[in-house]
Amino acid sequence: MNIKMERYTLGANDGGLIHLICWTGPVIKGVVQIVHGMAEHASRYAHVAAALVAAGYKVIASEHRGHGQAAFDDGSLGDFGPRGFQGLVDDMAVVTRHARASHFGIPLLMLAHSMGSMAAQVYLLEHGQLLDGCALSGTTALELLDPRRSGWSVESANATVGAAVTPVDWLSRDPQVPRDYIADPLCGFALTPASLCSIFDVGNCTAEPEQLARLRKDMPLYLFTGDHDPVNGMLAWFDPLVQRLRGAGLTDLSTHVYGGARHEVLNETNRDEVIGQLTGWLDRVCRLL
Repeated sequence: MNIKMERYTLGANDGGLIHLICWTGPVIKGVVQIVHGMAEHASRYAHVAAALVAAGYKVIASEHRGHGQAAFDDGSLGDFGPRGFQGLVDDMAVVTRHARASHFGIPLLMLAHSMGSMAAQVYLLEHGQLLDGCALSGTTALELLDPRRSGWSVESANATVGAAVTPVDWLSRDPQVPRDYIADPLCGFALTPASLCSIFDVGNCTAEPEQLARLRKDMPLYLFTGDHDPVNGMLAWFDPLVQRLRGAGLTDLSTHVYGGARHEVLNETNRDEVIGQLTGWLDRVCRLL
């Protein structure tokens, strides 16, 4: 299939630039906005985009503040800037509104991974009306993960792998994934302490009942993860998130837990199965509209 890939920028609300990648095929039955995780970048989702384009979706992925080639070039890798995590969430809404304006009447869904899924939890409180559905990969209850309380770190994450070969084997059972991650200059950097804290200063509100009451009850939501994902405490911080979302009255909430899978389920040894089931969920949501 002929896939067109282009890069462009949008203006952020505070005058900065949002860098995007777009993948398009001959058929567009829906648009998927990809929101990447911490210390990585949008191009790592090219294989996911290719599968989604083959299924009839256009894919738009933006680089978070402090991430991507532009941040590498200007020396700001790991720094969200003065607006912290809230600025990142607001950028996501700018991208969504751009996608809506460019594809009026076409279903628009979000796929958010890891830190991106944490931002998406905040986004759903503030901007849920902009989407037709949202899928969260490798997600967790933010207030339970909060390193200031849990003691979580990359080092403790890798300790969950019995015979680790690299410092990031916790990402995937596929040995090539951690090797590629380590070799990539746009991956594996640390966030500034202020940026890291801002994730939870902003995001811990997602556990508050009065905030959960703001969620759209009819929002189709799909949470998928591995049962060996240290970011959700091997499900100890995933199950409470699911329970409280159900308790908030969401009427279309689906989950899938992949046995043996680690954090990056979209890069796992069974990635074809994971992406196939994600595509099936996207198709189902589009049929409902």
